[in-house]
Amino acid sequence: MARMPKPIETPVPSRAELIDHLVRTRIAGQVATPRENNLSHYRKLANGDRHYWLGLELGDRWTDEQDVLAVMAERVGVVDDPAFRVGQDTIDPELTVAGLDRMAARLRKAALDRQSVLFATGHPGGLLDVHRATAAALRAAGCEIVVIPSGLVADEGSVWQFADVAVLERGATLWHTHSPEPMAAILDGLAASNRPQPGLVVADHGWAGCAAQRGLDAVGYADCNDPALFLGEAEGTLQVAVPLDDHVRDPRFYDPMVAYLLAAAGLLEE
Repeated sequence: MARMPKPIETPVPSRAELIDHLVRTRIAGQVATPRENNLSHYRKLANGDRHYWLGLELGDRWTDEQDVLAVMAERVGVVDDPAFRVGQDTIDPELTVAGLDRMAARLRKAALDRQSVLFATGHPGGLLDVHRATAAALRAAGCEIVVIPSGLVADEGSVWQFADVAVLERGATLWHTHSPEPMAAILDGLAASNRPQPGLVVADHGWAGCAAQRGLDAVGYADCNDPALFLGEAEGTLQVAVPLDDHVRDPRFYDPMVAYLLAAAGLLEE
C-alpha cells in the first residue's frame, strides 16, 4: 500500500490523548443530547416509525424499546437504567475509539484491495470534513472515490457531490437529513448507468443504512439518538457504527479523531 502525505495537519493522538479530547470536546462522554430525546427516538423506532430506521429493514425484531436501550447501552454507552428518564446521557469514549479501530481495519482493507469507495453525509455541518479527509487519504492510497451520476434528485432536493462527499442540497443549502432516499438515488443512478456498485460506503444516517440494507459493505458514524445503525451492526447488516456526537460546536474538534483513524488504517506517513 502506498504511503502518502497527511491529508490533515493534525498530530496523531495516542489512544489516551484521543479519549481525553473526545470527552473535553463532548464528542463523547457527557454529550449534548438529552436522555429524553434518546428515549423518544428509541420508542419511535420500536413503534415502527421508519424515519428512525435510517433505511434499514428492521421488521418486527425491535418492537420493545427496552431491547433497543440494551443495545445502545452495550454499543454506545448510554445509561443502561430504564428508570433514568430525564437528564444528560452519555457516550462511552472507549466505545468510540473501539469503533474507530474497527472502521480503520475496514479502510485498510479498502486501500489494500484498491476498492471503489463512496462517501456521503446527512450531517454536512458536522461530518463533511471528516469524510472529505478520509476520501483524500484513500484516493492517495490508490482507491477510486466514486463519482456520483449527475442530475440526481431525492426528497425535493438535488443530490450533489461536494469535496468528494455526496450531500443533499436544497435552495443553495446543504441539508441535514436522515433519509435513505438520496443514497437510493445514487445507487439506482449507478445501476442505470451500467456502473458498478461501490466496494465500500462510508457514510452516516440513512445514507449508511440504505447502502447496508442493499447488501453493500458500509461503515458509518451515529449519534446516541440514532439507534438504527447500531442495531444494524448488531445484526451484521452494517459493518461498523462508530458512536459519537455528530454535530459538536466546532467541526475542527473532529480533526484529532480523523488523524487517529487514518493512522490506525495505515493511511498516514509514519
